[in-house]
Amino acid sequence: MSSIEKAKQMAKSLRASLEARNHEVSHSTALELVARQLGYKDWNTAAALLPPDNAPTAITFDRPVPILRMFDETKAREFYLGFLGFGVEFEHRFEADLPLYLGISRNGLHLHLSEHHGDASPGSTVFVPMRNIELLRDELLGKRYGYGRPDIVRQGWGLVLEVHDPFGNRIRFCQS
Repeated sequence: MSSIEKAKQMAKSLRASLEARNHEVSHSTALELVARQLGYKDWNTAAALLPPDNAPTAITFDRPVPILRMFDETKAREFYLGFLGFGVEFEHRFEADLPLYLGISRNGLHLHLSEHHGDASPGSTVFVPMRNIELLRDELLGKRYGYGRPDIVRQGWGLVLEVHDPFGNRIRFCQS
């Protein structure tokens, strides 16, 4: 129901309540009273300024997507797709010989990898809360990746499995 429809329902309810107490008012008078209660000068102003249903009522955020810098497409694919098991969501280049911008995901975790100078700095860290960290560790160790055999480290607040990509970025998978 739109804000205008809600205001009209309020006017109808007000009119019925007043009539039950032997105070008859016209529908237009009830609309004017509701408009004043809502802080508007009159019904015409309220009808023009009441927010539509699709107007945001609060600031909301969708999931963040970290951007990590990469310098070599082959190494990036070997690490992120082969070793970590991500799938490609999209690939973008402005032209065939220009830098790659790659969107990848796995089970709700979305990352963007970029060869574009200035998109991100090498050496970034992404903190990834998760469940079943032991299963991930076992999967990664089973792949016998030549550049890393990550293990779980117990911290005071939970478990951490950290992996390092070929470009100096770290992903910290964490389970409370």
